[in-house]
Amino acid sequence: MRIAALDIGGTAIKSGIWDGSGLTELQEWDTHAAEGAASLMERVKMILHGYGKFDAIGISTAGQVNTETGSICYANDNIPGYTGMPVREILEKEFGVLAVVENDVNAAALGEMYCGAAKGLENFLCLTYGTGVGGAIVMDGRIRAGANYGGGSFGGILVHPEDSRPGDVWSGCYERYASVTALVRKTKKIDAGLDSGRRIFEAFGQEAVRKAVDEWIDEIVYGLVTLVYVFNPSHILLGGGIMAQPYIMEEIPKRLVLHVTPIMRDVCIRGASLGNTAGLAGISALACGRLGNPGQPGDLCVSRSGAKDRA
Repeated sequence: MRIAALDIGGTAIKSGIWDGSGLTELQEWDTHAAEGAASLMERVKMILHGYGKFDAIGISTAGQVNTETGSICYANDNIPGYTGMPVREILEKEFGVLAVVENDVNAAALGEMYCGAAKGLENFLCLTYGTGVGGAIVMDGRIRAGANYGGGSFGGILVHPEDSRPGDVWSGCYERYASVTALVRKTKKIDAGLDSGRRIFEAFGQEAVRKAVDEWIDEIVYGLVTLVYVFNPSHILLGGGIMAQPYIMEEIPKRLVLHVTPIMRDVCIRGASLGNTAGLAGISALACGRLGNPGQPGDLCVSRSGAKDRA
């Protein structure tokens, strides 16, 4: 069995083949998101045609996904025109095989559950921190997508109502303060060259930079406090490249317990373990299950070998 899997983000598209034992033929491409949704879909077709024959397609993608129809029911302006795009219909017509489409954070959460940091767990929350803040709710081993497929949109938690402005639905919200974009915005006021998480932590020894990072970690904690009280989860997974920084993962649980009652303090905060292959793993597992192989996803493993290109 061959499943062609793509993970579409605002910056990059990751792709690979699940061959029954792991992910192989891994590649990475620029999304060219500013060119719009129609151009993106042509790019997706081009990438898939490069993999030859396969039995199904799995698409992990930015945006809220109607998993019944495989279409994008909402996406922000990072990919112009993406809202309403019938992704599954387009790909099934082009390739004549089953296509499965899911939100990228939901797919990543499933990947972590099948073969990553959440293996063996059936109830947990997953958050990713990058350009924005994404989230997923897993209960009884299943994604809880919500009435309009927007469940887990934790970036919309209102943490600073004093900054909320009518007409700007994200003003005052978690994403504006806890995303890596928010951290970069803070550090660029110190040094314009601090425009990525990597560069920020290279300069972490500077007092002003460390102070900015500490303030940003506090913002992360404020949102997590709300989630702990609402869901009372046993585990919360935190993903995104910046979460590989040990200082962040050490500080978050230490600060979180200071803001919650004793009965809520046993929540386990873990870093996601699959990195940028989590979405590919999760969507491959979903596609595998839809093809009638429900016993396979739990055995899914990820091979990090394979070609990587950017085009």
